[in-house]
Amino acid sequence: MTTALWMTLPYIAFTSFVVGHVLRYRQDQFGWTTRSSQLHEARLLRLGSPMFHFGLVGVFGGHVLGLLIPETWTAGLGVSEEAYHLVSVSAGTVVGLVTVAGMAILLYRRCTVTAVRQATTRGDKVMYSLLVCAMLAGLWNTIGGNLIGGPYDYRQTVAPWFRSLLTLHPQPELMVGTPPSFQVHNLIVLSLIAIWPYTRLVHMFSAPVGYLVRPYVVYRSRDRVRPSRRYARAWETNSAP
Repeated sequence: MTTALWMTLPYIAFTSFVVGHVLRYRQDQFGWTTRSSQLHEARLLRLGSPMFHFGLVGVFGGHVLGLLIPETWTAGLGVSEEAYHLVSVSAGTVVGLVTVAGMAILLYRRCTVTAVRQATTRGDKVMYSLLVCAMLAGLWNTIGGNLIGGPYDYRQTVAPWFRSLLTLHPQPELMVGTPPSFQVHNLIVLSLIAIWPYTRLVHMFSAPVGYLVRPYVVYRSRDRVRPSRRYARAWETNSAP
């Protein structure tokens, strides 16, 4: 069971993540979108979307620091475990609460705005359910575990286990004995990774970076009437004699 949960399942999820994105990009580029619903309602979206997305960036950054950076590296930089734990819990609590609040606003909007609710697919419902459960479980590990059960040093077990998967030298035994809340959180995240390419989450890889460097788009009228002098100086390259 240990091998199946903490070695086989993660590699199945990673394979689904990579292969699914490749196949969807090759076969469904027109469906590679967030299916924006801004036209149906914008007020709640303007409030909840930035909170959710910027909070999620902070959550992702915290996971990168906690899972991919070994404890020996931070110790070598002079960061004590107490200082790391204090920053991790305080920052993790703030960005976690912001992310959950933003998600709550977006879900409220999706449930109460008829047009948005009707545009929600079954896949969206599964994705949102897993996303909410993953965030709540992670927030519990950050806040609840420290307030009730005391801090748990996941950098001794969960982080080395995750890095062992990436280096193709899996150590599933590291997850034996970890708190149930951490195990549940990891299993939910693995499920989310597995279905990622088949949901609207693919838009994560569609940041419009090209807009920063592409040339201006100049719209020209079909009307041959000479433009007024006010705009002629700004747009005409060759002035008429």
